[in-house]
Amino acid sequence: MLIVSVDTSGRQGSIALCRGDGDSFEVLQLTSLEGGTYSAQLLPRIAETLQQNSLNKAEVDGFVVVSGPGSFTGLRVGLSTVKGLCEVLRKPLATVSMLEALVLTHGRAGESAIAVLDAGRGEIYVGEYRLGFGRATLVREYIARLDEFAAQPPAVSGNLLTVDEKVAEGLHAANRHVILVAPVDAGEIGHIGIRKLLTGDTADPATIDVNYIRRSDAELFSTAKKTQC
Repeated sequence: MLIVSVDTSGRQGSIALCRGDGDSFEVLQLTSLEGGTYSAQLLPRIAETLQQNSLNKAEVDGFVVVSGPGSFTGLRVGLSTVKGLCEVLRKPLATVSMLEALVLTHGRAGESAIAVLDAGRGEIYVGEYRLGFGRATLVREYIARLDEFAAQPPAVSGNLLTVDEKVAEGLHAANRHVILVAPVDAGEIGHIGIRKLLTGDTADPATIDVNYIRRSDAELFSTAKKTQC
């Protein structure tokens, strides 16, 4: 199976062209994307990646995209672009949570793990998972204040994982053990996504939406104005 994997969830993104099946997986090409210009870069970089590997879009068997949490604009650009490609080319789509990706990449099968990402303003995104072989079962995901999370144990016991140094420092200051791990790129997202595609764990491009976990500022301000009226 040949897939294109996309991550535009953070300040830096990436695209990966991957090939694999139930027994093997390889990243044919990994391309970095500069944050802030995803809308201008994404489609041209996908086309360029295929061309450099002497492939055309019709040969792609499926697409994988990070659905959240992360940058509101980046996630929207990534998902809408991939949804459009899937609808036009009639290809299957698999979505991957970045929290899920962290525990699958850095956690241990048969154990539980908690992924934590910086959400800004003193808040964090939290995903609690139980890990099987090649898949993660979500216990719950939520947004919390870093200081409140540090003071209360999560619902599952397991390693705390984060890619954010400030989050790690805050948890260490509260005497919480946390493992600082390497960021996950589109190649690793592709490895998770291809398993989903092969097992039929796909999303409907017509109805799938970004998993922000919390509402955007525009929605919050709009709600506040309506409440005041």
